[in-house]
Amino acid sequence: MALTAERKKELASKYGKSSADTGTAETQIAIFTEHISELTNHLSAQPKDNNTQRALIRLVGKRRRLLDYLIKTDITRYRKIIGELGIRK
Repeated sequence: MALTAERKKELASKYGKSSADTGTAETQIAIFTEHISELTNHLSAQPKDNNTQRALIRLVGKRRRLLDYLIKTDITRYRKIIGELGIRK
């Protein structure tokens, strides 16, 4: 269920400045989106897993806060990451 280190490096190199850059908002949003999709798939198979459901809700909130931060600081970066990841408000 957890993301592998290789997948995190891949996402960081695609959305961040380098493969070790996991601190930018774009990279964190991409990692959260990947994790959210994994948890959503898990919950479709295991609908009574309340702990996973809580974790999913928390991750969606974290991603939403990061997206709100990007809107306030740099709207072009926000629009770019929304378009690349295919997520909507």
